Amino acid sequence: MGTVEPQVVTASDVQEHLSMTTDAQPQVTDGFHLVIDALKLNGIDTIFGLPGIPITDLTRKAQASGLRVISFRHEQNAGNAAAIAGFMTQKPGICLTVSAPGFLNGLSALANATTNCFPMILMSGSSEREIVDLQQGDYEEMDQLAIAKPLAKAAFRVLHAEDIGVGIARAIRAAVSGRPGGVYLDLPAKLFAQTMDAEAGRKSLIKVIDPAPRQSPARDAVQRAVELLKGAKRPLIVLGKGAAYAQADADIRTLVERTGIPYLPMSMAKGLLPDTHEQSAAAARSYVLPEADVVMLVGARLNWLLSHGKGKTWGGKDHKAWGGQKFIQIDISPQEADSNVRIDAPLVGDIGSCVSALLAAIDSTADSAAGRSWAKPPAEWTGAIAERKNKNLAKMAETLAKNPVPMNFHSALAVVRDIIKANPDAILVNEGANALDFTRSIVDMHKPRKRLDVGTWGIMGIGMGFAVAAAVVSRQPVIAIEGDSAFGFSGMEVETLCRYDLPVCVVIFNNNGVYGGTDVNPTGAPDVAPTVFVKGARYDKLMEAFGGVGVHVTNPAELRKAMEQAIRSRKPTLINAVIDETAGTESGRITRLNPTSGKKK
Repeated sequence: MGTVEPQVVTASDVQEHLSMTTDAQPQVTDGFHLVIDALKLNGIDTIFGLPGIPITDLTRKAQASGLRVISFRHEQNAGNAAAIAGFMTQKPGICLTVSAPGFLNGLSALANATTNCFPMILMSGSSEREIVDLQQGDYEEMDQLAIAKPLAKAAFRVLHAEDIGVGIARAIRAAVSGRPGGVYLDLPAKLFAQTMDAEAGRKSLIKVIDPAPRQSPARDAVQRAVELLKGAKRPLIVLGKGAAYAQADADIRTLVERTGIPYLPMSMAKGLLPDTHEQSAAAARSYVLPEADVVMLVGARLNWLLSHGKGKTWGGKDHKAWGGQKFIQIDISPQEADSNVRIDAPLVGDIGSCVSALLAAIDSTADSAAGRSWAKPPAEWTGAIAERKNKNLAKMAETLAKNPVPMNFHSALAVVRDIIKANPDAILVNEGANALDFTRSIVDMHKPRKRLDVGTWGIMGIGMGFAVAAAVVSRQPVIAIEGDSAFGFSGMEVETLCRYDLPVCVVIFNNNGVYGGTDVNPTGAPDVAPTVFVKGARYDKLMEAFGGVGVHVTNPAELRKAMEQAIRSRKPTLINAVIDETAGTESGRITRLNPTSGKKK
């Protein structure tokens, strides 16, 4: 009997044997990847947030998958970034937070997004339902969905991995359809670790088709509006930030120019047409609002920013009296009409469709072949506006030409105005009281959606979140004009600017306090007055601490040099601009809302 030669077994032999003798293991996916894949499927490429329990691994895996994850120092600022990203892109900005306190920090931004009609989704990790419902005291236990509902346009919770696709699809559609707003999506911690078959998971995801469908106005509604405009002797168009969000820029400009109607841009609508446009009535606002007989609101609401459409602003005898104007209102929400005064011609639909329909109806009315033309507003009206506008602009130019020592809002903003004119693609972020009001009236905007500010609520704290998002989304230089008080709400995010090396130039108008640094403690006690900050604070050193560029300036020439260098270098820069602490007024230009405003001693 012969001997048997020993066999040499290789690794490939073993693998081949195993493949023949064992069934292949099924491929699986988990909640982490389903969330990420659902976002990417719907064109979401950026997440703003702050990592922590239970979403830290979600941020890591999202970055590994190719999503850009911008991590902040406070959830409110991440939420504000997501909200303004939604305004700029017409896609919901995503804010990701931890549970309970982190969720609450993001909630203020969510409520602000809903109020301002910014599409945003706040996604927060949360405690398990069974523990929350029995109030058993889980880590950061909170019924987040119940808390979010009153402050959001919609709120959803996903409990099972197979429903992640549906949950994100519903959140996206809710955020951008109709009147946009903030949406809350609750993601309990154990959802992320749930697994399912990878192919079944892929099939469970939904790509949202036509999330914000166009809504055309009724034909008779369009005709009613046109007839009202035709009969107007002193017509006025008011452009709101909804008009800017609509991105129907060309049609809106055509409507204004073809009709010849003067227009008044609200703050975030500045630049839809250049502020230097001959039909702009911004410099004659106090004249046109009470004198107009027909006012067409395009994406603007008759809220406190327009004195609710009544009162002395509109020619009424007191704050409750209506001035008698007739209103046309373009809005996607029929509930907006008649909210304060009668709307004579509501046009319900998306702004793009409504403006397009108006243009078609105007063209039909102005049929050159039939010898008809659209009648421009009477010269008496446009001439009166031009006279007041030119007078006010000349007066402003005279004020801006002065060079007081110390520098004041006007002399500093004359520089900012020139910088923006030379860099029209730069985005201007603006917040504060006087810093907001003076900037809005002095600095002209030349392109749409280049001015981002406090919006409907007039709140402070949006500055650095907006600045980060503006730089990330647009990839253009950002100039943030901040009051020293306003900057304090989000100032730590200068580290975020430096960490991501964003081309943001922050200019702080430093007058040592809220409104100014002149208040005194009437008791004589050591504590300073509630509105006073540390005198001579060097905010520029804060930026230097994180590797950015900090500059201290005390006059317009120094400010100009620093801003020009910041724009050229595209480096994170903070300019501490010292201004006269007596400059400005208490409560900015809304002293009527402060019962004791103007009574400082």
